[in-house]
Amino acid sequence: MAAFSLSNFSPVPAAVQCSSSSSSQLRSRRIFLKIEAFASFSATLPSSSSNPKVVVTRERGKNGKLIDALESHGITSLELPLIQHTRLPDSDKLSSVLRSTSFDWIIITSPEAGVVFLDAWKAAGTPKVRVGVVGAGTASVFEKIQPSSKQSLNVAFSPSKAIGKVLAAELPNDGNGRCTALYPASAKAGHEIEEGLAKRGFDVTRLNTYTTEPVSDVDEKILEQALSAAVIAVASPSAIRAWISLIPETRQWDNAVACIGETTAVSAKKQGLRNVYYPENPGIEGWVNSILEALQAENQLQKI
Repeated sequence: MAAFSLSNFSPVPAAVQCSSSSSSQLRSRRIFLKIEAFASFSATLPSSSSNPKVVVTRERGKNGKLIDALESHGITSLELPLIQHTRLPDSDKLSSVLRSTSFDWIIITSPEAGVVFLDAWKAAGTPKVRVGVVGAGTASVFEKIQPSSKQSLNVAFSPSKAIGKVLAAELPNDGNGRCTALYPASAKAGHEIEEGLAKRGFDVTRLNTYTTEPVSDVDEKILEQALSAAVIAVASPSAIRAWISLIPETRQWDNAVACIGETTAVSAKKQGLRNVYYPENPGIEGWVNSILEALQAENQLQKI
């Protein structure tokens, strides 16, 4: 089993489990497991197992951080990408827009949106931009740019809570006339950001630069392993929909779902999934904590 140290933990955030009894319980908050409970639980996990505890479902190549974080707790995982990204015509349009027009803000709300934006920004000649991101996970995409380019790209804002509606409510308005914002997004993203900003007087230009689609081919043996795992970890409503489409109609699946944040958790609940866990603030650290909570709950059920 991987070495365990309490130094691996920062203060533990609140986590939420979505129950099926009423919609009001969805937003209720309960105090997350104590660090001592984490230590006791991790100590009971085997160092290796032919049956993975957790299924990680981001697109291929983007599950490494979560897998490593779980391994540090002695938790085995299975990689089953559920979605893939496809760029849309607006991704080509984005570079020309950046060359011809300046904006007060560029709004980026997902790592993939950040990757697509950076490609267009470089193609446009790295014009000077000010970026607002939804959270730390999205901001990390911009840490990879060359130091010489960072003078032109300023990540200047992140909301107090990493969800779109809070970003729309808190994004600074400079007050000099009508503040402009460019919002390159997934075609499947909701409209709460541009609508929320418009209500505050922003002039928002949205470009649908990419979309998400379910993976076209899933290995049946891997799927069977995934269906048997205690927890499935999902990072988007699209992944929730893709997972549900893979569950055989003849099979009753009611294992735990650990979501990266509230938006995904709400989608999971609407799709009829139970035992849904998510952190108050989206991100890898909170996501791992929610997975740990889900695993401990499953462990306790098996003892009954």
